[in-house]
This record gives sequence, structure tokens and C-alpha cells, in this order.
Amino acid sequence: MRTLDQWFEEYAVSHQNPKNKAIHYVCVPAIYFSIVGLLMSIPSGFISSTLSLNAPIIENWATFVLIFVLIFYIRLSIAMAAKIAVFSAICLIVNYYIGHVLPLWIFSIGIFAIAWIGQFYGHNIEGKKPSFLKDIQFLMIGPAWVVENLFSKK
Repeated sequence: MRTLDQWFEEYAVSHQNPKNKAIHYVCVPAIYFSIVGLLMSIPSGFISSTLSLNAPIIENWATFVLIFVLIFYIRLSIAMAAKIAVFSAICLIVNYYIGHVLPLWIFSIGIFAIAWIGQFYGHNIEGKKPSFLKDIQFLMIGPAWVVENLFSKK
């Protein structure tokens, strides 16, 4: 199993151009955020009736899926998993409130589409294919790479 640093090293190969990196710093979190919103938009009757907590922020498919996402990160780094957990919690809370103002699924699809257009534009600038085309796990490494690059003291 690769270490988080090995993943980052390989991911960084196709993310050298400053414009592409800047686009990723915006678009990767936007995609993550929009996926949380899309998952929150799925009716969660099964989860709500099973948990019966009366806490809609956590009784949804996004929270269920994020548990498995965090397991992936825990296997790589407890510290990174904690950072992603904080970001995930923020995504859950903000999406919850957006869902009270706008149809969350429509808003999320719009963010998702715009962010992916940005990603592919960034890779066009870079002149290299997105890493996930080589290994789908890079879709999980992207958010960690952004967190590491934006918030580390390296």
C-alpha cells in the first residue's frame, strides 16, 4: 500500500503549472462539496428510520458515504483524516442550510459541472491528463492534496 506522501508525489506530476494548481485549489473542494450535496439530496428514509436521531444533518446518505471516505483517509494518515473530517462536517452543515433556500440537487449539479469544466481546463493548460484516468483512487487523493498544499507549512 502506498503512503500518503507517495500518492502526493505521483499526483503532483500532473499538477505543476501554477494556473492548474490554482484551479484545483478551487475546483477540487467544490466537487467534494457538490458530491456531499448530491448525496444529501437522496431521500434517506431508510437511514432516518434506522437511526431515529431526528438530526437531518447526519441522517443522510452523505454522512453514510463519508464514513467510508474517512476510513480510506485513516488508512493513509490520521492527521489527514481529521482535516478531511472537518471539511466534510463543514460541507454537511453548509449544504444543509443551502437545501433550505434552494433545491440542493440542482445547486449541487451546477457546482459539480462547473468545477469539472474548470478541472479539465486546468489540465488542458497543464498539458497532462488528470491523474484519476490512471488510477481512480486519485479522486480521493485530490482533496487531501489540496488540504496539504493549502494548509501545510511545507
